[in-house]
Amino acid sequence: MAEIIERVGPFRLASREPTFETLARSIAFQQLSGKAARTIFERLRAAVGPRFTATAFLKLSTDQLRACGLSRQKIASLTDLAEKVAQRKVSFRKLAQFTDEQVIEHLCQVRGVGVWTVQMFLMFALERPNVMPTGDLGIRNAVRKAYGLTEVPKPTEVAEMSQKWHPYCTVASWYLWRSLEGAAEI
Repeated sequence: MAEIIERVGPFRLASREPTFETLARSIAFQQLSGKAARTIFERLRAAVGPRFTATAFLKLSTDQLRACGLSRQKIASLTDLAEKVAQRKVSFRKLAQFTDEQVIEHLCQVRGVGVWTVQMFLMFALERPNVMPTGDLGIRNAVRKAYGLTEVPKPTEVAEMSQKWHPYCTVASWYLWRSLEGAAEI
């Protein structure tokens, strides 16, 4: 890890506000290339209007959402999120008071939101210092490369290795990603 830190340079996490828009963006970006996801999300942002809220999102029709480039599955996930926010079943204001595990439980009730998505939210929106997304393929590949392993480690193996990085696993994750992508923005 020391070699990666030396090569990559100072830790700088680009964070976002913990809002409906931030989680909606995470959903929209799932399983897409960055460029395609950015284009779709910019269209969605324009359709929603200047205040990207659950209420504003729910005013859009399925046809309007499809015109943005969203798949039916993503529309269902985003609509479920917006409805849960509107019904106060999901509260972004409360999240700062929750433990990481409580945030995962709270947000995983949304269709299409899994542990990985919530871990990204914990890291980049709530700025939690000790998150290690052990199932992330980039993290697993970076660990393989950094430690000269012949095979990509299993999530359980990454979890075990990451114990030495506690309580700063978010920082370690950032460096591991950067080790694969050079100076690309994370």
